[in-house]
Amino acid sequence: MARMTGLLLGATVLTACRPAATAPKETEILWDTWGIPHIYAPDAEQAFKAFGYAQAASHGNLVLKLYGEARGRAAEYWGAANLPSDRFVRTMGIPARAASWYQGLTPAMRANLDAFAAGFNAYAAGHSDQIVDSVEVVLPVTPQDVLAHGQKIVNFLFMLFGQAELPETMRNDVRPGSNVWAIGPKRSASGNPLLIGNPHLPWNDLYLFYEAHIVTPDRNLYGTGLVGMPTIAIGFNDHVGWSHTVNTQDGADVFRLVKDGDGYRFDGARREFVTRFEVLTVKGAAPESLAVKESVHGPVFSEDRTSALALRVTGLDDPNALEQWWEMGGATGMAQFESAVRRLHIPFFNIMAASTDGHIYYFFGGKTPRRQSGDFAAWTGPVRGDTSATLWTETLRYDELPHVMDPATGWLQNANDPPWTATWPLVFDPDSFPSYLAPRQMAFRPQRSALMQLADSSVTFEEALAAKHDSYMALTDRILPDLAAAVAASNDPDAKAAMAVFDQWDRRANPESRGAVLFTDFVSQYWRDTKGKLYARAWQLDSAVTTPSGLANPKAAVKALVTAGREVTKKFGALDVPWGEVARLRYGGKDFPGNGASGDPFGVFRVAYYREDGDGKRAMEAGDSYYQVVEFGKPVRAKVLTSYGNSTQPGSKHFGDQVELFSKQVMRDAWRTRAEVEANLQARDTIP
Repeated sequence: MARMTGLLLGATVLTACRPAATAPKETEILWDTWGIPHIYAPDAEQAFKAFGYAQAASHGNLVLKLYGEARGRAAEYWGAANLPSDRFVRTMGIPARAASWYQGLTPAMRANLDAFAAGFNAYAAGHSDQIVDSVEVVLPVTPQDVLAHGQKIVNFLFMLFGQAELPETMRNDVRPGSNVWAIGPKRSASGNPLLIGNPHLPWNDLYLFYEAHIVTPDRNLYGTGLVGMPTIAIGFNDHVGWSHTVNTQDGADVFRLVKDGDGYRFDGARREFVTRFEVLTVKGAAPESLAVKESVHGPVFSEDRTSALALRVTGLDDPNALEQWWEMGGATGMAQFESAVRRLHIPFFNIMAASTDGHIYYFFGGKTPRRQSGDFAAWTGPVRGDTSATLWTETLRYDELPHVMDPATGWLQNANDPPWTATWPLVFDPDSFPSYLAPRQMAFRPQRSALMQLADSSVTFEEALAAKHDSYMALTDRILPDLAAAVAASNDPDAKAAMAVFDQWDRRANPESRGAVLFTDFVSQYWRDTKGKLYARAWQLDSAVTTPSGLANPKAAVKALVTAGREVTKKFGALDVPWGEVARLRYGGKDFPGNGASGDPFGVFRVAYYREDGDGKRAMEAGDSYYQVVEFGKPVRAKVLTSYGNSTQPGSKHFGDQVELFSKQVMRDAWRTRAEVEANLQARDTIP
């Protein structure tokens, strides 16, 4: 029986974690041949210490850079070019808040973060030759650094995505995304729940993932977290697994203040700004004084003679997201997992899970402000800041947010679409939730995600693996029939030659696919020519997986096809150049044929974003990062991949060593038994 809020509408065989009686008496890190640390620890504190040590070994230089930036002291360490980053961090009060957060943690989590920092510092002290001179100045790291770094990423960069009103130095224009599936017993060929977890982030800097395996007396936890974070945030144990997707939750708002002298108007009266002063030290130059004005809505980040813009973000009073992730990783069943999620400490992200006790689960997570009025669109731009009518001070409770356990459909999906289309037919009525909660839309990637599930009522583990790598361009189904008719009516020989390529194409973005380059360039040209007016029929919620469709301007489409065909031939020598000759995987000195494409507007489940490279090719810069396919039987079965490898340290053989597997659409076995790890051992560390 499905349980939900709102209105109801419609590999490798692994053994369980060894019991506490045989838990390790010392802490070890067993490094496998892919550079994955397998941590065996007698308790949580020692596990955190080893995890810090392992991250220093794999990403020490990068983590020190990120922690220096999270301190708001990057200009002090590395020069004036880092002032924009420091201004952002200090204006938002991140370092000071991290210090306050540390005091607000439970004693156990404080001890865990102390241990994580100690482990990192221990590696750096014992391997100083592995730490480049430019970042040594950040040492020693502190638990406050860990909190500041996590706060900067989760509470600000993710939550500010798409806030075009912010200045360039504060705006986050990366393309974060993810896919996640949960398939229940009645839709699984084996009767065991299946889970696909697959974040899409840039292949650089603070968005890189770190894969690890942690074994303590109470868990056998495998998964990943962003580099510099002290916990696994996406993963699975012997009982339950989960993944996140970036959701459409709006937890950050920009408020336009009306200035009144050196203050501002609020509810018909004048209010004073509370001003704090920050001094930004700059290497090789004079220090900079930063005056930060605080309003009732939050800090001011921009102002002119008559107005000012302030930013308000949820979750800044809650330091416990890391503890919730740690609890989720130790859950022994779906009930315990949901109990951890109910704490609502993680300020952002959808959560989807599956478990060996036969459940699948979805939650539209995060801290959503309780607003007095307005729909989602009303809160996407600057809102009035001169009235308490727009000031929010509370967030919605768990039971007020969309969540569902074991829907009647037997499957769940999210590909960064709003919660309404988590399965099909719908299980949530949007009208039973606040209108500001989420928009009503479903792009092509989530449509492809849902359509693949609808097409297979008995999914095997191998079929789940294939789905994970699926590069079919769903947009083709909606516009190529109209394009073919328009080309036939045009009698244009260049258009017909291009259409002939599409007729032979497999409609995928695999290395050998001939037509994907032409199609992506055609769609981009048509988009520019029509200023984004692509479709004859608009998207509708009641036909969410079949709309939009058709061409709004068939004649413009034919013209765009001819233009794109000429450009493709000029650049690459042929209309039907294979996708893998143009799309390349270039990372860590490697260069392999690419596969996958932009999820939207092309409707590709295998997400890969490419940039123009110097030689005219297109190099992948973001997309599928870490991914896992897990079957929750007894024992659990899993395959994983960290696309770019598990280390960024100079000279590491694990810098880019998994790119070839990505190119071949192959995943690795997740080694989770001691015997498997020992059989694939590269090195061993003992942590005192």
